[in-house]
Amino acid sequence: MTISKKIIAAIHTELSKDTPNWDTLLKIILEHFECSTGTLHFLDKDFLLQLQSQVGIPEFLIPKLSTIPIGKGMAGIAAERKKPVELCNLQTDDSGVARPSAKDTKVKGSLAAPLMHNEKLFGTIGIAKPVPYDFTEAEINLLMEIGELISKKLN
Repeated sequence: MTISKKIIAAIHTELSKDTPNWDTLLKIILEHFECSTGTLHFLDKDFLLQLQSQVGIPEFLIPKLSTIPIGKGMAGIAAERKKPVELCNLQTDDSGVARPSAKDTKVKGSLAAPLMHNEKLFGTIGIAKPVPYDFTEAEINLLMEIGELISKKLN
């Protein structure tokens, strides 16, 4: 079984439960991508991204990322564009994609992807490494595939 198939199988197992453990799911994803930090946001009825799960986010930042408007920060921009947003080094980014408080996470290589199914947005997933990193096209595609699996559960 390839590495990609193993992660997909592990995600299917967690999502097959009546009530998935979103923390466990996020940890499985972070382990696969060798990331230290991650977030999972779900879109609410008011079209705001609500934090469902997080790993590695400093406690003092959680209030700032509990609710994210579409178009704000990496997660909000990924949701707005319905496309992944990547930063090789969040600490040195000056594009305006990352919010200033995001630098307090101390992460560098970062990727935010929309949770999409049938062209409908369900939320976002964000993963990050403590070192500068360019995610490969295969990694970005895999995270999008994972996002679709999560979206199907939320549908």
